[in-house]
Amino acid sequence: MELILAADENWGIGKGGDLLCRIPGDLKYFKERTMGKIMVMGRATLESLPGRKGLPGRTNYVLTSDTSYEAENAQVVHSTGELMTALKDAEPGDVMVMGGERVYREFLPLCTVCYITKIYERFDADRFFVNLDEDPDFTCEAVSGVKEENGIKYQFFKYTRRNG
Repeated sequence: MELILAADENWGIGKGGDLLCRIPGDLKYFKERTMGKIMVMGRATLESLPGRKGLPGRTNYVLTSDTSYEAENAQVVHSTGELMTALKDAEPGDVMVMGGERVYREFLPLCTVCYITKIYERFDADRFFVNLDEDPDFTCEAVSGVKEENGIKYQFFKYTRRNG
């Protein structure tokens, strides 16, 4: 399993159910990394997507405890066990966790690769991710050059699980 997210300098990842900012280059990177993958997300993340539906070109799973919840272009599952059963035949590298905070924290122990866009700004975030630079289970394997759009600098990082 892998995950993908954008985080600010405090590892903030969201505010009020939305992204901290929209960077076209990061959105393009996200699309390139996730196209054709199996996406795992929570209900609030699904509802933050355009049209409040699963992403096109990907198989989408939304995890929610609401047993009456329905979603367009997404399979609804109600527990981690139900999700893992649904994913039992999937290759680990084909499954991508895309948020939100609770879903990231729940599945991070199962992830071997984390694609992180580091945004060199501080936002008023209300959702956070763990600092992988301080996590002894992960090491930074690759870093892009610094990019800048609309006055915001950012870089792409690939973290891999040690001994994983």
